[in-house]
Amino acid sequence: MTIREMQEEILRLKTEKDVCILAHTYQSHEVTEIADFVGDSFQLSLKAKSAPQGTVLMCGVRFMAETVKLLAPEKTVYLSSEHAGCPMAEQLTPGQVRDEKKKYPGCMTVAYINTTAELKAEADVCVTSSSAAEIVKKLPAADILFIPDVNLGAYVQAKCPEKRLHFMNGCCPVHASVTAADADAAKAEHPGALFLAHPECRAEVLSRADYVGSTAGITDYVKNSACREFIIGTETSVAVHLGFEYPDRRFYPLSAKLVCRDMKATSLPDVYRILKEGGRPLELDAALLSGARGCLDRMLALG
Repeated sequence: MTIREMQEEILRLKTEKDVCILAHTYQSHEVTEIADFVGDSFQLSLKAKSAPQGTVLMCGVRFMAETVKLLAPEKTVYLSSEHAGCPMAEQLTPGQVRDEKKKYPGCMTVAYINTTAELKAEADVCVTSSSAAEIVKKLPAADILFIPDVNLGAYVQAKCPEKRLHFMNGCCPVHASVTAADADAAKAEHPGALFLAHPECRAEVLSRADYVGSTAGITDYVKNSACREFIIGTETSVAVHLGFEYPDRRFYPLSAKLVCRDMKATSLPDVYRILKEGGRPLELDAALLSGARGCLDRMLALG
């Protein structure tokens, strides 16, 4: 079966079985082509909640499928690859977070969307990379325990100097792998290109960027820019997708190191097999679902 033939069969099966396919932006292009919606993790969760289908197939990693289940518990949710985890989301345990909170009486805990359901249940509010600074500013507490990404947390701290953010040494190992030297090398190689970076990168990298924002923010920036060349400082798939969307422009990955192997765990045959043969639905017990849902609801209420 060719890629095109498999894609056509997937499109037929998802219609026949009434399945909504979600694909994160970091998925391969052959997977995003057959998705109903492509976007950031929280964008996809909201799409899943409003989609008419009763079954959702997430082409991403486990915490994304969990977030879909939290927002749409009545739906059947599948993860395209059971091996697709997220090192950042799984770096901390609930017990570690509870112990850390004791160090800062009166603090509020802010969980990045890239966390497990168990960690979300320990948090007061959840945030995305694009909403983090806005929401932190609105919180009544001066002390904030921000989990798990220290790099995104440092970016938020710079935007919210009136708050005291505390961290627990978590990060995205992919984004954190690139350095100032990598950024300088890319800018020297492509002097006419604008450098767009994700806030999960180190501060030394962000300081060299022309724009800092989420994956969706980077995509929107390109859409509204008159520039013809861009260095893309996030997972390399984004540069590939932008190249398809804007073939008359040039997109250069910041570094070959920016490859998320967990996102690449999903293949087109994985999607095909689940649609054809079925899979194991994601389950969250009622107590966890209730506890973790609260921080997502507060995020929606705060913006």
